[in-house]
Amino acid sequence: MGYQIELRHLQYFQVLAEELKFRKAAERLFISQPGLSRQIKQMEEIYQVSLFDRSKKKVELTEAGRYLKQEVDFIFSQLEQIRQQLDNIGQGRETELRIGFLGSAAQKAVPDLVVKLAREHPGIRTILEQMPNMRQLELLEKGQLDLGFVRLQQLPEGISRHVIQQDTFSLVLPLNHELDEANFVSIRELNAEPFIFFSSDDSPFYHELIMSICEDHGFRPKVFHKSVDALTIFKLVEEGLGLAIVPTSLQHGYNLNVKFIALRHIRQRTELSVIWKSSNRNPALKQVIELVSG
Repeated sequence: MGYQIELRHLQYFQVLAEELKFRKAAERLFISQPGLSRQIKQMEEIYQVSLFDRSKKKVELTEAGRYLKQEVDFIFSQLEQIRQQLDNIGQGRETELRIGFLGSAAQKAVPDLVVKLAREHPGIRTILEQMPNMRQLELLEKGQLDLGFVRLQQLPEGISRHVIQQDTFSLVLPLNHELDEANFVSIRELNAEPFIFFSSDDSPFYHELIMSICEDHGFRPKVFHKSVDALTIFKLVEEGLGLAIVPTSLQHGYNLNVKFIALRHIRQRTELSVIWKSSNRNPALKQVIELVSG
């Protein structure tokens, strides 16, 4: 057999593994469906293993296919990093750093890092994007993000962390709510109120941590709305759709008709961490880690 694996095979496999439908994958690749089927068949003959289970209505990855998908994602991520680094060299820049962050890191942690970078490593260009915890983790593992600012308790193997901030919690209420700093006694007063929480899908531990604040005061909150975005939560509070409990650092940088009451006498605290993939080969990452952990 004279076949050899080429980059196009891996690209075809990656797209089909994402779509799990030959028609849609072929359309994305601008090739015919029979042509895509032949390319995948070639791969399976070369590797002598089935990559897709075609026995069901929906195409599914086999165990070998799931393994190959992870490796192919890594290969294309590395190729993109090479392209970016060559572009940086051609433009006279040191390198590029891709940073994800939560809203609670946007007011101080991220700006502080960018200022330090500009002062000490002016050739490093940053690409900043606000995104949820789990999205950051996903992109870090794929090699599509270099650094993340997250609130996660558990991390998978191969992901390193440095805690940069421990934060208290604050209650968020509409500006016209009868409670304020002067007359607030206990969160137990709010046991009948609807609450708005950060999504448990994005950070189950963080969600349970906030739940435990209410449970420590004798009630389980009625959660009417969930979001991964702080601004959305604040807007819902502003509209009178519920109350929220958030890290105290989130109160800065928003101009909304909400007020914050610090929950100073509770045991719960939340940590903001910087995380990165231990095997990341971006030459700027070591310098940046030294800045955030120094």
